[in-house]
Parts: sequence; C-alpha cells; structure tokens
Amino acid sequence: MLSKSQISFIKSLHQKKYRKENGIFIIEGIKSIVEFLKSDYQLHSIYYTSKISATLPKVSTNINLFEVTETELQKISTLQTPQSILALVHIPIQKEIDVNVLKQQFSLVLDDVQDPGNFGTIIRTADWFGIKNIICSENTVEAYNPKTVQSTMGSLCRVTIQYTALNHFLANVKLPIYGALLNGANIYQTQWGNEGLILLGNEGHGISKELIEKINFPVTIPRFGEAESLNVAVSAAIFCSEISRQ
Repeated sequence: MLSKSQISFIKSLHQKKYRKENGIFIIEGIKSIVEFLKSDYQLHSIYYTSKISATLPKVSTNINLFEVTETELQKISTLQTPQSILALVHIPIQKEIDVNVLKQQFSLVLDDVQDPGNFGTIIRTADWFGIKNIICSENTVEAYNPKTVQSTMGSLCRVTIQYTALNHFLANVKLPIYGALLNGANIYQTQWGNEGLILLGNEGHGISKELIEKINFPVTIPRFGEAESLNVAVSAAIFCSEISRQ
C-alpha cells in the first residue's frame, strides 16, 4: 500500500516544476519500461499491479519495486486508462553539446516546437531512421513531459535530447544547416552529403527570422494539394526518410 506522501510525490511529477526540482520523470507501460531498463537511464522505482506481476522483467536491486492496487495506480498515473505499470526515472544531467559528436551524421534541430505529442513523434521517428541527436531551442516543449514520453514509445532512451540557445549554437557550428521552408529547393532534388543539421520550426510560426539567416540550404517539401502547411512531425518524417533514402 502506498503512503499519502508517496502518492503526493508521484503526482507532483505530473508538473514540470517538480520534475525539474527532483530530477525525476514518469514513464508508463511495460514496453517503454523494458526499453528504459536496457538503456543507460537510471530507474528510481517501479509501481505495478497484480495483473502484470507475472510478466514483470528482472530488475536491479537498486530499483525499488512496489505492488499497488488498480485504485492506487489510477491516482498516480498520468493516463486516463493506466497500463498496469509505472516507473520513475532519473533525468540525466545535460552535458555541453559536443559538436564533434554531430559530425559525419545528420541531427534534427527544433525551433520552439510546442506540442508534446509532436515532439514525442519526432523522437520516435528519429529513432526509426537512426538519428541519434535532437538539439532543441530553450522554449521547445520539455522532453520529459508525460505526453512526450508516452508518444516516444520508448524511443526517448535511444535519442539524445539537448537544449540550448539556437541562435548562438547555429552561428558557431561548422556543419551544413538545412531548413524546412516554404521557398526552398525541392527536397526530392536535394543532395544531402553525409552530415548536417535539419532545422524545423514552430507549429504556428515556422522557423524564427533570426534562425532563417543561419540556414545554408533552404529546403521545401513540394505541395500538390491545397493544405496550408504540414504538421511538423510529418515534415520531420519526410526529411528523415529522404536523407536515409540517399
């Protein structure tokens, strides 16, 4: 049985303020938890119901295990329909971005992406196409937002997410910068080379003006219908697919 203080602590992690303060975030669902157990992330504790106890993976003795009731899980879950298991995970300390690590590969750069579902889908897409790094503006939605984490389906543990002042970062990085714009070269005719940064903008406003100036190669996904714009996660998938195809 969980104490009131345990329930209160876990529920506080639904909010960004307390995730940041405690350095802990929530993941839910057996698939995602198994993925994180195999990763470099450190799990703090796991809460599970009897429904899933028989399929519970072996875990380190450093991880606290708590069997809880369905009612207790409902109280601490971020989901309307809990998935019988929930874990608390330590947020890794962000290291300074090593530009050398970004060479000889492609990385995504996100300018103020706001929707956690979009961000989670982008992370999952990056993982699918083998992209290891996503560099985010300081105002991009938090990677450890429960909706973002849920949308990644475990891919968060394989993609490095870093936040920085993009204006300064892009001004000093010595890599080709490709930007998703409405008035660029046709993506299907673009020669990508073997390294670079793919800059994607905010859902409503696109890439900010000061960052557009940093783009070496503006690229457009040609439109054949009447839609005004593409969802940023869809755009990311098309860019990742086209780079991988070449």
